Amino acid sequence: MGTIHLDDELLADGLADVRWLLHDALMAGARRLVVDLSGVEHLSSSAVASFLSAHRTCRARGGAVVLRGANRRTEDLLHRTGLWRVIEVEPATAGAVA
Repeated sequence: MGTIHLDDELLADGLADVRWLLHDALMAGARRLVVDLSGVEHLSSSAVASFLSAHRTCRARGGAVVLRGANRRTEDLLHRTGLWRVIEVEPATAGAVA
């Protein structure tokens, strides 16, 4: 399992860096990717499309993409688009190790 930590600064530079992070994790053979969104205020629909593409690859390997720590705005976006049924969403504290 790989965890990718995103923040607004990384997303402000465009999606190329995010796509490379996802690509690198998938090329390393990840079946399950956790995308930590706890540092993200606004998530574009293009970023969500990148997660969906990565999810297809993970699902083909028997895994999934999990969005962790999504704020209310992002959760609303996922519900409006129906993607909450496809991409797993976890609260920020899920899976945290003390």
